[in-house]
Amino acid sequence: MSDREPVRPLPELTPATEWFWTSGADGQLRVQSCTDCTTLVHPPVPICPNCRSRSHEPRPVSGLGVVVGHTVNAHQWLPGFDPPYVIAVIALAEDPTVRLTTNVVGCAPDDVHIGQEVQVRFEHHDDVWIPLFEPTGRSRPNPIAEPRLAAPRPPLGRERFEDRAVLSGIGRSALGRRLMVDPLSLTVDACLQAVADAGLGLDDIDGLSTYPGAAGMGMSEGGVGAVEEALRLHPTWINGGGDLPGPGGAIVAAALAIAGGLCRHVLCFRTVWESTFAALQLGRGGGGRASGWMQWRAPFGAMSAANWIGMNANQYLTRYGATRELFGHIAVNGRTNAARNPDAIYRDPMTMDDYFAARPITSPFGLYDCDVPCDGSIAIVVSDASVADDLPHRAVRIEAVGTQILERVSWDQGTITHEPQVLGQAAHLWTRTDLRPGDVDLALVYDGFTFNAISWLEALGFCGFGEAQDWIEGGARIALGGDVPVNPHGGQLSEGRTHGFGFVYEAVTQLRHDADARQVADADTAVVTTGGGTPSGVLLLRRHDR
Repeated sequence: MSDREPVRPLPELTPATEWFWTSGADGQLRVQSCTDCTTLVHPPVPICPNCRSRSHEPRPVSGLGVVVGHTVNAHQWLPGFDPPYVIAVIALAEDPTVRLTTNVVGCAPDDVHIGQEVQVRFEHHDDVWIPLFEPTGRSRPNPIAEPRLAAPRPPLGRERFEDRAVLSGIGRSALGRRLMVDPLSLTVDACLQAVADAGLGLDDIDGLSTYPGAAGMGMSEGGVGAVEEALRLHPTWINGGGDLPGPGGAIVAAALAIAGGLCRHVLCFRTVWESTFAALQLGRGGGGRASGWMQWRAPFGAMSAANWIGMNANQYLTRYGATRELFGHIAVNGRTNAARNPDAIYRDPMTMDDYFAARPITSPFGLYDCDVPCDGSIAIVVSDASVADDLPHRAVRIEAVGTQILERVSWDQGTITHEPQVLGQAAHLWTRTDLRPGDVDLALVYDGFTFNAISWLEALGFCGFGEAQDWIEGGARIALGGDVPVNPHGGQLSEGRTHGFGFVYEAVTQLRHDADARQVADADTAVVTTGGGTPSGVLLLRRHDR
C-alpha cells in the first residue's frame, strides 16, 4: 500500500453491525458468538447457524489469523485508494471457517502468502475502527480443507419439469463497446428477433422472464416493467430479479411456469450496457457509506469481483501447484475461437506471450483474465414442448438443470479453493439426468474470469479438483476439435460480457448446427453454466430429434 493513508469508503453503522465497526476502540477484535453453543459467526446474522439460537453477543478473540486468500490489487478502483495494496481473506485462529476480508499491511505486497500468520491492528476513521492485519513473522499450515459437500437432493419422482419445455427461438441485438444506444432499444431488437426466430408473433407471448430485473450500473434495460411497457404483451406470468440460480435462472423459471400450465411461450431476455454506462459517467453521484454486503469489502478497496475471485485463485494455485499458464490457456482458447465468430468484440490473435505481457489488474489476474464489458441484449423464447416438431428451426431440449445451493452464499466465508457457488449446482445437475460428463459434446462455461472457467470444469467432473493443469493438455483438450470444446464463440473473455445469456445463445446455435466456422462437429449435448459467486445455475441441453 502506498505511504499515503487511503481514502477508505466507511461502513454504515446499523444496530446489527455497529458493535463490530466500533470494537477496535479498545484494540480488541470481536466476533459474533452464540451464547448457547459458542459458535462464532461472521458476518453477523440474527440466528445461530449451528443450534438456531437467537441469543448472541460480541466475543473478544485473539486477533490472530492466517492468510487463506490474497490478491495484490494494481488497478485504481477508487479515488484516493491508491494501488498497489493487498486484499486478503484471513481465517481466524479460533475457527478457520470464520474469516475477514481485509488488508494486510506492514510488509511488501509481494511478501504476502498463503499460510502467513497475521495479527489485527486498527485504523481509526471518524466513528469507525477498521480491522487490518500485519504479519507476525510466523507461518502456519494452510487451514483450508478440500471441498466436501453434502449429497445433492435427488429428484422427487420420475416426472421432470425439464421435459415439458424447449428453447424455441433466439435473438440478439448489436453487440459492442460503447454503442451509445438506449438499452431498452437493444432489448426490443433482441426480443423481436427471438420471437420471429421461433415462428411466433408478439401476441403468442404469454410470459416474460429476466435477470436481474431493474438493476442499475448498466446491468439491465429496466426489467420486466420496462419491456412490458414497450411491447404491451399482457403476459399471464412474469419473473424478474437477482435472487435466481444465476442469469440462466430466468430460463429455469420460464420452464417451470410452462410445466405448471401458466404459460405457453415465455420470452426471456438479458441486457447489459456497462460500457456506455461507464463512458457517460453515470451513477457517480452520492458519497454515502457502504452498506449491505459491500460494507465488508469496500473499506478495504475490494471493489471488484476481480479482487474477490483473485483471492480464491491464489489459494487454488498455491494448494494445487498450478501456474498462471493454466489460466492463459483459457484466455488464448477463447480468443482463438472468437476469431471464427463475426459477432465477437475482440478477434485479433492472442499468444501466451501476449497473455503474460498484459497489464496486471489484481493478482493473479492480468487484463486478459478479465471479461469484456460491453453493450448488448440477448433473448431466448422458451415454449411448451408440444410445439417442438412445428418450429421453423430445430428445437433444443432441456435435459437437466442444476440449481441446489450446497455452499455458503458468500464470497469469503465458504468455498475458497474454487469460485464460490459452482460446486453445489454442478453436483445437483447430475442427479437429474442419466448422462455424464463424458456424454457432453461442448462446454459453455461462465468465464467472467479465467479462473471461473477452471472452477466450472472441475466442478462438473470433467477432471478432479486441482487436476485441470494436466487435464487441459496445453489447451488441446478444450480447443475446437478437442475432447471437450470450451466456449467456441470466444466466451465473455473475447466475445463480450453478456452475463450468461451469450452462452445459452451459443448453445442453441451449436445444437442447431448453425455455428458455421466454429461449429462443433455433430454436437448433440451442451452444458451451459451461468453465474458464480452468487447463486448460480447449470443447464444441460440436447438437440431435439425430429
